[in-house]
Amino acid sequence: MRKLIMKMSISIDGFVSDANGAADWIFKSSDATSSAWAVEKSREAGLIIMGRKSFEVMANYWPTAAGPFAAPMNEIPKAVFTQKGFDPRQATGGVTNSWSEAQVFSGDLAEAIKQLKSQPGKPISAIGGAGFMRNLIATGLIDEYHLAIHPVILGKGYPIFNGVVAALDLKLAEAKAFPGGIVAHTYHK
Repeated sequence: MRKLIMKMSISIDGFVSDANGAADWIFKSSDATSSAWAVEKSREAGLIIMGRKSFEVMANYWPTAAGPFAAPMNEIPKAVFTQKGFDPRQATGGVTNSWSEAQVFSGDLAEAIKQLKSQPGKPISAIGGAGFMRNLIATGLIDEYHLAIHPVILGKGYPIFNGVVAALDLKLAEAKAFPGGIVAHTYHK
């Protein structure tokens, strides 16, 4: 059975983007070692999952991007979750790549996650926006949380843990501090 790993950057006060939905603040504290850690974690995935909104943004950016994140983001298979219907080929202009060939799930999120977790392979990495993450957390199916906590207080924005209805008891597996001030926490369920 595959593990489901949620990977998110988060502010000290618990937001994953500011009130306008922007997350450019994550780059201010990133450094070579925190970026290397994030790339290493990305390469461990056998499947990257996200919601439709994040998919549309990323599918237009990553295929022509350069840098250390480009290879894992473009090589690892994708799955996109949506309630509105979606054709990934439209988001990629019809160009055939790992983005245009993404699996699309539009039914029950928990059932789809159970199906993906039951398949053989490397872990599933969940990335993306606050709404998708809140829904994913609510399924109770996340095995690991990789939280890159950035040294910024946003005051307001989009949280991911505000809809939790039952306590989640997690175990800290690793905490790693980076020179730019990011502290990466890995929690196991």
